[in-house]
Amino acid sequence: MTDTGFWNTAARELNRACVLTGGEEERWQLARERVTEIADEMSVEEPYRSFFTREAAFLSSMYERMDQVSDGSLYDLTLDELRVANHADYEDILPENYGKSFGNPTFAASVFGRDMGQLISFLYMECRGAVVWAYEARRWDMLVTTELFLEIYRQFEDFSASGTQPSSADAVRRVRETLCSWCRDYCMDFMDQRTREALDPGVSFAADLIMNGDLTDLRSLYFFGEYVTPDEERLSSFLSSLPQEEVARMAGTFTNGYRLGFEAEHKDMSKKRTVNIRYRTGFEQVVRQAVLQFADMGLESVIYRSATHAVNRRQHLRIGYYGAIPNPQFEYDHRNDAAVFLDDAFVSDKLRALQCAYEHYRNLAFVHGGPAVMDVFGEKAFAPAACPDAIQMTPDAQRQQVRYNNEAGQITNRFIKGEDRSFTIIAWPVPAIGEKFEEIFHATEEINNLDYRTYQRIQQKIIDVLDTGTSVHVKGMNGNTTDITVALHELTDPSKQTNFENCVADVNIPVGEVFTSPRLKGTTGTLFVSRVYLEELHYENLRIEVKDGLVTGYGCTNFDSEEENRRYIQENILYHHPTVPVGEFAIGTNTTAYRMAQKYNIASKLPILIAEKMGPHFAFGDTCYSWQEDLKVYNPDGKEIIARDNEVSIMRKKDISAAYFGCHTDITIPYEELGLIEVVRPDGTAVPIIEKGRFVLPGTEELNRPLDAATQ
Repeated sequence: MTDTGFWNTAARELNRACVLTGGEEERWQLARERVTEIADEMSVEEPYRSFFTREAAFLSSMYERMDQVSDGSLYDLTLDELRVANHADYEDILPENYGKSFGNPTFAASVFGRDMGQLISFLYMECRGAVVWAYEARRWDMLVTTELFLEIYRQFEDFSASGTQPSSADAVRRVRETLCSWCRDYCMDFMDQRTREALDPGVSFAADLIMNGDLTDLRSLYFFGEYVTPDEERLSSFLSSLPQEEVARMAGTFTNGYRLGFEAEHKDMSKKRTVNIRYRTGFEQVVRQAVLQFADMGLESVIYRSATHAVNRRQHLRIGYYGAIPNPQFEYDHRNDAAVFLDDAFVSDKLRALQCAYEHYRNLAFVHGGPAVMDVFGEKAFAPAACPDAIQMTPDAQRQQVRYNNEAGQITNRFIKGEDRSFTIIAWPVPAIGEKFEEIFHATEEINNLDYRTYQRIQQKIIDVLDTGTSVHVKGMNGNTTDITVALHELTDPSKQTNFENCVADVNIPVGEVFTSPRLKGTTGTLFVSRVYLEELHYENLRIEVKDGLVTGYGCTNFDSEEENRRYIQENILYHHPTVPVGEFAIGTNTTAYRMAQKYNIASKLPILIAEKMGPHFAFGDTCYSWQEDLKVYNPDGKEIIARDNEVSIMRKKDISAAYFGCHTDITIPYEELGLIEVVRPDGTAVPIIEKGRFVLPGTEELNRPLDAATQ
């Protein structure tokens, strides 16, 4: 066993950082003791008693886990003991147990009735945060959530004593009001806490574990509190087996991309002091090197966990660092939990809380440089099952969510200004991709480090032709029914202006695309892809119809019900907006990535980050230059990219609330389904760039070599 001195020291430091006030300490002791008494009580009738006894047992186990963290005994456990503990922490929501879990809205509804079942399942989800609070010794979070659990328990005791039927409308109303009041009461605290986590390198739980622990010891994976599978262990062992020089090069591609993002956009990185690293557990070796390299650039790393409280969560998305997902269906079923409390008053309160939090941490916000994201790919695409018993967004709740996203974006941009910040994102495979994981990993390294000069030269030839046109026509083939015209902005001085950005490997790794923000009027037609993986969700036969740049219709075949298919797209691509504009059109040129995808048969597993470089793609929502439209951007040839606005984003000049949507979802047509991309000139003539999945524009032939190799 390795030396546990650091882990014990970290635990003591963490425990001191989470000391409660005198009054809170007394509340904590009383609440903890009260939870342990529930198992022996009969004051709540069945079937409700079964939920409270099971949840009380879970919370009690988390109190014990927190004790292990606080006294350091957790860090003395063997690897096998940690595996057992980790499985116990997440056992109830694993797929094999989910059918009988109160976290499953369908099961909860079958036991308690649909209305009360949804609220019980909401409470269950909120209590699940206790796992990570235990490992971080966040006793305040544990305290207030325990008090919520006990308050709901007391209500059910009252129902039993008074003979009130818990499934009655009055009982449901009272429980809902309690949940809503709790969310309102602690909204300011949750928002302040979350904002600080995102900006303050002094909140360093994960960073301390990464920078000071023994990362060759697989036990270190279990000290974060995230779910761990054999894949995370295999990934960590693989990275530990590599020469440190190679790991440093991997991190260097990532950190150098971040630096180049500032340089390419002529932003002064010297004004920045922090960068936020987001990653998946198992990559700690790379993250450690990235932290060191960012430090050499003058940047401290902020590493915060994906949100746990319903007030801070954003649907099923995980923003921050996170571990293996024990059950994607569980998280998808709870994506709309915010609808329980989402009304006009709450949104106003939450926006005020966000404003106050940024005011509180304004000095940290002003020197924050933006996110550096390590994405992963290779896991089985998740195609969710419809869950009619899950909480759904009402039309009013959807409007309130849109309102919050819009105004929250404005607040954030006032403190972390778009014209001053940047980002970078890179992706690597995980062992779930298959037996050839290590081979695919090294092939991905090659793709991430392709010679940008070659692509810059070839892409400039494509841009030169694109800039002679008024529109671009895209058609599918081999069953792909795409037929769409993309309108381009007018160049008043073609010698100094361009519509398309020549994207090399800076913020958006790997290299390989030219992109623009289209003119909306005239951008009309149908986009179709047979299958695609977007934001961790799988789509079958996705169809989006566009007229004058705005989405007018959509569908897919994921579910038997057309209504469910439309809801799926409306929630996860349109993000509850009635329509969104086409924010980007791009032509991907990374045929080497395409060759890798074909060689290993992993095209369906690639993230959009790589997939978007493997054919033309369209993004729906905000433009590529969202919140930075007034910042002049230039290509390597010195021409200014003037297509930074469209007819919607320009509305920020008069009404900023009408200009942004808080989403930007890329959808790619693969080369094998691509029949034609041609530039249409003012005189009506057309110049083809791609025909039948091959580049035909003179000067781009080199891009066909990987495509030809992929089909041999």
